This record gives sequence, C-alpha cells and structure tokens, in this order.
Amino acid sequence: MKTIFFRAAAPALASLMLLATPVLAQTKSDAAAPAATEKKMAKPRSAASIECSKQDDAKGLHGKERKKFRSECKKAAEEKK
Repeated sequence: MKTIFFRAAAPALASLMLLATPVLAQTKSDAAAPAATEKKMAKPRSAASIECSKQDDAKGLHGKERKKFRSECKKAAEEKK
C-alpha cells in the first residue's frame, strides 16, 4: 500500500516543483528591477549634460544621432572649462 502511494506521490511532487520554479524566478527578478533603476537614477547630472539634453531636444534628435550629438556636446563643454 505504501509503495503505491509513494509511486503516485513522487511524480506529483516533482510536477509541482517544476511548475512553481518559474513563478519563483519571476518574483525574484521583478524585485531586483526597481533596485537597478534606483541606482541609475541616483547619479546627479552635470550642468553640461542638462544643457546638451536641452539642445538635442530642441533639434528633435533620437537614437544614434542623439547619442553622437550628446557625446560631442559634452566633450566640447569639458574643453571650455
């Protein structure tokens, strides 16, 4: 009698563990996401960075063009110092 119970219970328990693993993994990664965002937001932006952002917003730049412009703008601001 015990043998039949254990033969039926073992696969059921293994199935439950396999189904619960993705749920636990999602919960952990969701909890880590806000912490990563807070780290990125904690950096203060320099005056040059803010000014360059205003300029490329006015020009309507996006993507690679925006990144290139900001890089050049920040370098130019550093050279002026």
